[in-house]
Amino acid sequence: MQAAKPGRARYSILLVLFLATTITFADRSSMSIAGSALQEGLGIDALTLGYIFSAFGWAYVLGQIPGGWLFDRFGTKPVYILALFAWSLLTLLQGFVDLLPVAWAITTMFLLRLAVGFAAAPCFPGNARIIASWFPTAERATATAISSSAQYAATALFAPLMGWVVYAFGWQQVFIVLGCMGLALSLVWLREMHSPREHPRLGEAERTFIESGGGLIDLETQATSKAGPQWRHLRLLLGQRTLLGIYFGQYCNNAITYFFLTWFPVYLVQARGMSIIGAGFAASVPAIAGCVGGLLGGLLSDGLLRRGYSLTLARKLPVVVGLLLSGSLVLCIYAESDAAVVALMALAFFGKGLGSMGWTLVADTSPRQILGLSAGLFNTFGNLAAISTPIVIGYLVSRTGSFDWALAYVAANALLAVVSFLFIVGRIHRIELDEQSGAEPGAPRSASGSVS
Repeated sequence: MQAAKPGRARYSILLVLFLATTITFADRSSMSIAGSALQEGLGIDALTLGYIFSAFGWAYVLGQIPGGWLFDRFGTKPVYILALFAWSLLTLLQGFVDLLPVAWAITTMFLLRLAVGFAAAPCFPGNARIIASWFPTAERATATAISSSAQYAATALFAPLMGWVVYAFGWQQVFIVLGCMGLALSLVWLREMHSPREHPRLGEAERTFIESGGGLIDLETQATSKAGPQWRHLRLLLGQRTLLGIYFGQYCNNAITYFFLTWFPVYLVQARGMSIIGAGFAASVPAIAGCVGGLLGGLLSDGLLRRGYSLTLARKLPVVVGLLLSGSLVLCIYAESDAAVVALMALAFFGKGLGSMGWTLVADTSPRQILGLSAGLFNTFGNLAAISTPIVIGYLVSRTGSFDWALAYVAANALLAVVSFLFIVGRIHRIELDEQSGAEPGAPRSASGSVS
């Protein structure tokens, strides 16, 4: 008798994740589109704008470990819905800071960006938990790539749209529009998001397919039945060379991300002489390339795995090739035409998308009992770049009056990421936590079957 085919409930979960990630990154990328107008409207210099750009990152980093712990302790749905509602409301409030005196407006914008960063902190650790529980190992890279591609789709869609909004209505309206969209999405999330054990449309055939393929379908049950991770688990995670290499690689990878999310449109306006609307449309081209690269990287990785190649090769090959391509953005220093700059940035962002396997690697390697904590720690390391990159670039531009050293800085981070993934990470395997003591990892198991 032929086995029943698995259903497609997991794809509806992936769609909700994609929408939530799109709104998250729309806020970040649209801040960069509004950056030049905001700088002019508030009368601030490049370094001050860099600090406002980085405010999100300060709080985002501080919120990662607490956010990951909250997921492991209380489960994904309640924590995520609270975070989504809070960051959307705070985004909306940014549209009204111009009603204050200039000095207060600058301070309030900085504080609101801090608050948005803290509220948004749990979201990517939550995405990692949801994908680890809803998708088998052989589909995990593709699912992660689709979810993560929302960051590129957000820029591709919202950069030109918000560029037009800034031009037609002012930079304040960017935050009002995005805040309202996020609040509406909160209602969708509340209705559609469930764990594999509780989803009303998940059939037994699909549940078996997910579980037998390595999906961690009991993560939510474990979250509500235990007291949550202990602080000693941080020492365990930080003592694992594989995880440290992944964490550091993500920091370098995110330096590329935050250049695009903060300074890239400003670079197009100030260094290349484009209009705000032109910069919005130009910024969408690399974003589309990044989306294509991200999807291709996930499909390539899972395809290699299904064809019998090792998990290590399947995950590392797209990372190394992609990040090497990302380094090509340094060639913009020598490009004379705007078209050449956009083409080089598109190539670099395609490579960045191709090599963005960090979240998949976290789901593949982290101890299942503390996956949320590991994801939070991973995103803490990665988003230190959200703090350092805007400030370093702002400093370099202020001191030199040029973006050349800024481009070289971003390209250098791409090469450092390659070194980390090649020589520090080592073999990709699941690190097992001793169920009884919780103190030391056991021997790694195979990536096939029920353990990935």
